[in-house]
Amino acid sequence: MTPLIENHALVLFQGDSITDAGRNREVNTDLGWGYPALIAAWFSALYPEKKVAFLNRGNSGNRAGDLRARWKEDTLDLKPNWVSILIGINDTWRRYDSDDPTSAKVFEENYRAILESTRRSTSAHLILCEPFLLPMPEDRAAWREDLDPKIAIARQLAREYQAIFVPLDGLFAAAAVQREMPFWLPDGVHPTTAGHALISQAWMKAVEAL
Repeated sequence: MTPLIENHALVLFQGDSITDAGRNREVNTDLGWGYPALIAAWFSALYPEKKVAFLNRGNSGNRAGDLRARWKEDTLDLKPNWVSILIGINDTWRRYDSDDPTSAKVFEENYRAILESTRRSTSAHLILCEPFLLPMPEDRAAWREDLDPKIAIARQLAREYQAIFVPLDGLFAAAAVQREMPFWLPDGVHPTTAGHALISQAWMKAVEAL
């Protein structure tokens, strides 16, 4: 396999708490303990000669609108060659825990805005990661009504913007057949180390070319 990511590229990870993964904001290059760190470690070990750099600017609690508000400072100004985005679950979650819903229409407007600004201001390649959910605990099953249209939007935007797409929702559903749901996502949303490893494997596969 040959990765699509070019030599000396800068890869930027953006998203919510799943991407944030406890990163130390006092250390500019800290990647946290989740999938961005795993990807950077594996990619660098497999392709050390490419000298690819990785940054993480995930922020816990973010929705697509929050990404939009900080996009210039936390993405465009960093001049990345690749931008990997995982966003959407909080646009659903806030409807159920705070009575603060984000409609599919608003979600699409915010997501499209950040993709448009990236296209206008940079030559960065896009990697869109699909938001995901498992019914753990059982009340999460009702969230599908809100999340599924947002997943469809992420897929459509990936096609429209010719982004690399990392399909994670079905991946976790399949994984939950192999092992119990809490092994991957104890609260149906936030991955364990194994869950983060699953994301990193899918991401690595998506950026590799024959």
